[in-house]
Amino acid sequence: MEAQCSIGMRKLLYTLFFLSATTFLKPCEAQTAAGNATWALLLQNAGIAAMHAAVTFMGPVIFLDRTDIGPSQIALANNICRNDSLDQTLTYDCSAHSVMFDPASNTVRPLYIATDTWCSSGQFLPNGTLLQTGGFNDGVQKIRWLSPCAADGDCDWVESTTNVLQAGRWYATNQLLPDGTQFVLGGQFSNAYEFVPSNGLGLFNLDLLSTQGYFDWYPFVHLLPDGNLWIFANRDSILLDYTTNTVLQNYPSITGEPRNYPCAGSSVLLALDGDYTQAEVLVCGGASVMAPGNVTAQYPASQTCGRMVVTSPTPAWTMFEMPIRRNMGDMVMLPTSDILIINGAQNGAQGWDSATNAALNPVTYYPDTSTFVVEPATTIARVYHSIAVLLPDGRVLIAGSNCHILYTFTGDFPTELRVEAFSPEYLDPVNDPMRPQITTAPEILVYNTSFTVQITIPTAPTGVVGLTLVSVPFTTHSYSQGQRQIKLPVTAPTAIAGSATPAYSISAIGPVSGTVAPSSYYMLFAVNNGIPSTAVWVNVQE
Repeated sequence: MEAQCSIGMRKLLYTLFFLSATTFLKPCEAQTAAGNATWALLLQNAGIAAMHAAVTFMGPVIFLDRTDIGPSQIALANNICRNDSLDQTLTYDCSAHSVMFDPASNTVRPLYIATDTWCSSGQFLPNGTLLQTGGFNDGVQKIRWLSPCAADGDCDWVESTTNVLQAGRWYATNQLLPDGTQFVLGGQFSNAYEFVPSNGLGLFNLDLLSTQGYFDWYPFVHLLPDGNLWIFANRDSILLDYTTNTVLQNYPSITGEPRNYPCAGSSVLLALDGDYTQAEVLVCGGASVMAPGNVTAQYPASQTCGRMVVTSPTPAWTMFEMPIRRNMGDMVMLPTSDILIINGAQNGAQGWDSATNAALNPVTYYPDTSTFVVEPATTIARVYHSIAVLLPDGRVLIAGSNCHILYTFTGDFPTELRVEAFSPEYLDPVNDPMRPQITTAPEILVYNTSFTVQITIPTAPTGVVGLTLVSVPFTTHSYSQGQRQIKLPVTAPTAIAGSATPAYSISAIGPVSGTVAPSSYYMLFAVNNGIPSTAVWVNVQE
């Protein structure tokens, strides 16, 4: 059974899923939407340079910087000040180093962070709480969290007074596991991994990190549908059964430059689909092994990407080139399952004043055809310590950039406090006649259980309307920890009689298990021929 994508450039065969007595279909998705991508400046001064960011299910976005950087450009509320004798720059500090940004009003509210979150890590818990771990100096073993609230709420950071990490974590990576615990790996001070909460377990050394040296910070970690972890550092990767501390497989080394900090490539697990047995990773960008710390030479960044089906019995890298060489590029999974590569530089590496030649043009990568489109350029350089995150309305929020030890507002790459949004082509109003709107959806999706979504579309759909779950990662240093996307099996849309606006019902089935979609909050998008709806928030659970 074959269908023609109405605004696409290719044909896709429907894949049939026979579950009970219902036929479920793989949606036909367009390669590119009509219209133009655009940029918009949302806020002139967020108060802080966003080193870390995470979108909460309540709507606001959390920005974090480091505390030991001197005064920021926004005061703490209620005349509160931090008095930290361990801070090396400013021990008595009345400015905020975390803020809550509201995309609806483009305003910020200062948050109080007690200890240094410099180059820390994090991820959301199943209940939507943002767990944040490690950092530098007095923050290196800290565990802290924020339970999200609406923009007019008063939620704030809480730091544990009883529990700490078992090892210092500076430049570590977190991954949410199917049982709701977090796997925390690596960093400058440890080659081991641990669990938060620890559940009585200790530290487990990982030889992969101990052999990589300087080029293994912020390792890439992806939870595979079989429950194992694919872990990548420098140019090498393994398959880890974390339940038995067993390395199940060593993969071929990727060709080219180092890909992790300080060489700053990025990685995503491509959208999970079908029966969820296949998992494919994408790694793009990086920097010369000679680039870190070499401010004068400014070696060219990597221009290569590699794809590998890590569940294949004979895994191998397929290498290809990006249109623009890049390090420090953020990879954002769009609702269409395409990959936006944005921010970064074309020369140098991560570190203080270590990069030049900002990569102002994003590119979109289309996995189904392995092709790129070069997008319109921004006018704001986003290099070291910048972020990009997907919003529920389909825009990509961009903030941060600070390659200086302190806030510095002069020179080629000044500390950047402006907040922008990039709107992909699918948001152009020319696509509104095909844009679905989710009018009814469950708040909870239960594993392997049927549910129904109702949508409206101004123009009757010509094919299957897809439903896609998108996680909300913790984004820092060009890598989004916990980023994943799941395409759900769906039925063809059924018209709802008597609706004033053309309305349709879609039946779907929730993810099969927590190894495919760990229990947490997800954005649920309806996608009609490459045009996504605004997402609704759903909690996936047993």
